[in-house]
Amino acid sequence: MTATATLIRDLSRDISQGQDAYQRLIAEIHTGALRPGDRLTETDLAARLGISRTPVREAIRALEADGLVVHIPRVGASIRRLNYPEVTELYEMRTVLEGTAARLAARTASDVELAELDAISRDMAAAQSDQARLYQLNRHFHRTLLNAARNRFLMDAVAGLEKTLMILGPSTMGDSVRAAQAQAEHEALLAALHKRDAEAAEAIMRTHISAAHRIRLRQFRDDNTEGQML
Repeated sequence: MTATATLIRDLSRDISQGQDAYQRLIAEIHTGALRPGDRLTETDLAARLGISRTPVREAIRALEADGLVVHIPRVGASIRRLNYPEVTELYEMRTVLEGTAARLAARTASDVELAELDAISRDMAAAQSDQARLYQLNRHFHRTLLNAARNRFLMDAVAGLEKTLMILGPSTMGDSVRAAQAQAEHEALLAALHKRDAEAAEAIMRTHISAAHRIRLRQFRDDNTEGQML
């Protein structure tokens, strides 16, 4: 094998491993295994993931481009911390975007999409004690609703917002009271969608996201109080 061919092979391997490392780190941020303020050290991550430092470096750069990682002087790369105003700003935007998605979906959702949303809602009702499944079903519900809105620009805006929201860790569905409330809100939303009532659908979704916002702010206060006590 020539030197050029070897170089191309090694580069392709590093790119593939870098993408895999990126996805694995994203998953750890999703689950809360990596939390705001946690350091990302190339040598430690390379050892833990079983790869060289080059793909790890590329994964960290990709996370930095997503706004999930920051470089702190004398500390290095770490998972970004959101402050109180940023959490509020994120949920304010989520309220606007997902409220709009619900309004549009009430007009454009097909019968097949409405049936799928009904099925997801039934599955969520049956999974109230299974946090991991409930989390996945909730994401599927919101994603299906967004697809039904038929607006690519709206989808792109929500996707960008979701990346930053990952920093907050696992879904508010981990709160059993909130999970039950969310189920009732989903069912009210579905009733509005079936009636093709765009204004009601938007209002219900705004209430739904605002309720999640309140839980997030409570979690944020609790986490920061705990940090101060430690």
